[in-house]
Amino acid sequence: DLVERHRIELLYGIPELTDLIGPAPRQLASTGPFEQRTRFYGTQMIRCMNQGIVTFFKTYAQRLADSKPEPLHLIFEDIHAAEATTQELVALLLRRCRPDVVRVVVSGNGGELSAELTGALRQFADVVQVPAEEPCADSRSEADLAWAYVASDGTSDDPAEIAAYQAADHGAIRELHDRRADELMPDASWGVKIGAIPYHLERGTDPRGRGRAALLDAFRFCAEVGFSATVVDLGRRGRMVTDPIANATEFRLFTSFAANALVPLGRLDESLDLYMDLRRRSTDPKAHMVTSYGIAMLYTRFFTPRDHAAALAWENNAAAIASLLPDEKERSVQQVFHNNALSLIEMHRGNLEHGLELLGNGIALLDRQLDPDEWVVHRSQLLYNRTRLLAALGRHDEAYAGFSTLIEMDPYYTDYLCERAKVSRKRGDLVAALADYDRAVGMAPPFPELHYNRGTARLETGDVDGALADFDYVLEMEPDDVPTRLRRGELLLDLRELAAAEAEAAAGLLLRPDDPALLCLHGTIALENGDLATAKNQLDAALAADPDYPAALVNRAVVSFVSEQPSAAVDDLSKALHLTGPDPDMLLNRGIAYMAAGLPGPALRDFDVAMTLPDGDTAELDLQRSQCLTLLARA
Repeated sequence: DLVERHRIELLYGIPELTDLIGPAPRQLASTGPFEQRTRFYGTQMIRCMNQGIVTFFKTYAQRLADSKPEPLHLIFEDIHAAEATTQELVALLLRRCRPDVVRVVVSGNGGELSAELTGALRQFADVVQVPAEEPCADSRSEADLAWAYVASDGTSDDPAEIAAYQAADHGAIRELHDRRADELMPDASWGVKIGAIPYHLERGTDPRGRGRAALLDAFRFCAEVGFSATVVDLGRRGRMVTDPIANATEFRLFTSFAANALVPLGRLDESLDLYMDLRRRSTDPKAHMVTSYGIAMLYTRFFTPRDHAAALAWENNAAAIASLLPDEKERSVQQVFHNNALSLIEMHRGNLEHGLELLGNGIALLDRQLDPDEWVVHRSQLLYNRTRLLAALGRHDEAYAGFSTLIEMDPYYTDYLCERAKVSRKRGDLVAALADYDRAVGMAPPFPELHYNRGTARLETGDVDGALADFDYVLEMEPDDVPTRLRRGELLLDLRELAAAEAEAAAGLLLRPDDPALLCLHGTIALENGDLATAKNQLDAALAADPDYPAALVNRAVVSFVSEQPSAAVDDLSKALHLTGPDPDMLLNRGIAYMAAGLPGPALRDFDVAMTLPDGDTAELDLQRSQCLTLLARA
């Protein structure tokens, strides 16, 4: 049952397990040719896969612990040489696994590690410095030692083997690398095709032939799967063995996909540099089309501040080149692809209707010119973007129908279920929304956003325990997720668990000390605890960060009223009402503050308006209104 629940994550990490446990459900994106692929995954997807694998280990180890006194041991050697995805997995294991259930042992030579893994080792591991072993006498020949280093696929830490390899004739070494690659190829798994085989053939006798081909195979696989850091590494290595003129197509692929993979890693300037390098090296129209698109996306989606005008200029250039491609079918596909990009920019500029028109025209053109089984993923992406625009325009029934069509086309791509759930919530159908969230949770790796959204939907239906379970799981995976800390803290405040709510607020403020919502939450908890000084201090800070934050204004009004400053309470409530519009509870409270300030006339007006609004506390309003009329009669 555990394998079945985590099948997608396990096979993502180790595709070879297919032979043992069967394949994962296939998404549309993985069925078409690489050249027609327009949906790629990034580091967030891989992190969710790692989180799912950790959950699998934790749950399995906990079951073992019921019958076995010793914890499950996971041992990782040479961690300094692990690529980014594995270092992330180890960091998550260290943080999320109790050592009495899963004992994680990590060894390395002190080389550079990721910031996350360095922090996890410092916080969750006992560090032991192991003395180096004294070298032993070795009777092997220099040739045998050099071959032993090559046969280890470059992982040996034996000083004699390393020295022999470094001292050997370069021509002989290249032949050894070819020999080792030939040994590995017949039964090579994707792990070997990504790692050892390109490593050897780059160093073999034909790096610009066999080496380039091996790198390109590994590169395509990693690009499809979404191993961003490895795509960057393989792309840079591929560029080193590829002539940009003689092998222009391969050089363009290595460069453009590496530049694209740098974006989810947050290395935007490096991405732009790679795009510009390709433009300087090439007169190939496709190279300039691809790079213009990539740079446009940097400007409209990722650079801070965004520059949609610059994005439009770059994307217009890409669209112009696409319109000149000689092959009619390719020209149509590329024109529609770039109209899709223009639609995104128009959406960011607020021109939603124009964006919708561009997408609709593109879908119609491809339906006329392509067979149903051509460019299926690209066409599904066009429909997806059009449907999201319909949702943004408030055309919820059409959006719901669009997402339903997409789910039928690609039932295991859970983004569609999540988007349809959002539409259902806007239509007021929480039952349908929860059904889609539950289905997505059952099929997808553990996306924190998915569990957060399901938690908020559960809360709307009154399922407090379910909501807390989702919020707890998000924070177990990502303790720095501030929105979840805030929402969990608010829920705990509603449940009158003030100490736990305060702990959530404090944890969030360590991450975002100037966040108005967290400051307001902290101040509200202090107010509930009767600590008026702390409450006012925190609410003042919240309003300094965001002067138009209604909740902070309302709660500071309560502090002012309790502190016998009714005029200040009136001022804050008046501003809050100006921001939110008529609200019966706020009008009731402002009326009470007016009365305390000796102003029964404005108080009566507030009570009268509140009586006309739905969901008002009519009993309390009647009582206060009666008292107000008595004061006015005396006057």
